[in-house]
Amino acid sequence: MEFRKVRPTKASTEVAQQLLRAIKEGVFPVDAKLPSEAELAQRMGVSRPTVREALSALEAVGLIEARPGIGNFVKNPTESMAFEALFLLETEASCLEIMEARTILEPAVAELAAQKRTDDQISLLFAICEELQSLAHPARFDEYFTADKRFHLALVQATGNTLLAAAMTPLINTMDQRIYREFTRAYYMKDLPSITEVAALHREVAEAVAAGEPHKAREAMEAHWRRMWRLVSGEEILTR
Repeated sequence: MEFRKVRPTKASTEVAQQLLRAIKEGVFPVDAKLPSEAELAQRMGVSRPTVREALSALEAVGLIEARPGIGNFVKNPTESMAFEALFLLETEASCLEIMEARTILEPAVAELAAQKRTDDQISLLFAICEELQSLAHPARFDEYFTADKRFHLALVQATGNTLLAAAMTPLINTMDQRIYREFTRAYYMKDLPSITEVAALHREVAEAVAAGEPHKAREAMEAHWRRMWRLVSGEEILTR
């Protein structure tokens, strides 16, 4: 029998689970304001940074909206994959599930973007590619990874398909979660050659999209994810 590592649930995850349960039960309906960080920390017996991390996770998957200086408000959960995506990031095994989903979906996204992108969207993709190239260094990983996320979100928007964007955006937003970032840092972008190669793969996607070549756009995105799987598992995963 094969066993896997047992990991204790983080306090921030428990906070997020309680908030999620309250939202699902209607305690906090759509557009309702959540209690303040201080109040939640006191009521749950945790620190404010723990509450803040839980709220960030809820925001990352599109379940709540942070309004600076005002508070956190519930968004319409039916408009996103928030309920399904929220707790995907508890373990490395769950990170692999996210990778698997994106491996299947994003090549099709790139293919559609190559058919429907606008000139402004092409300009944005290339601008982000320039940013990725300038940030391609392990010491600037967090900045690089933030730009990386923006590239994938911009690519989804370039499809011109609002339903696809609604489905994909929460999944891409899981890149904001700390465990996914650390997982990626450890495997995918661990040194300068690795990050430089990843930046180049993003440019290949952008160039195929700009050229209006759907097949090449798909192939470039598939190459991006095949590289990820080789580094993480030593194997490739079929994308179609």
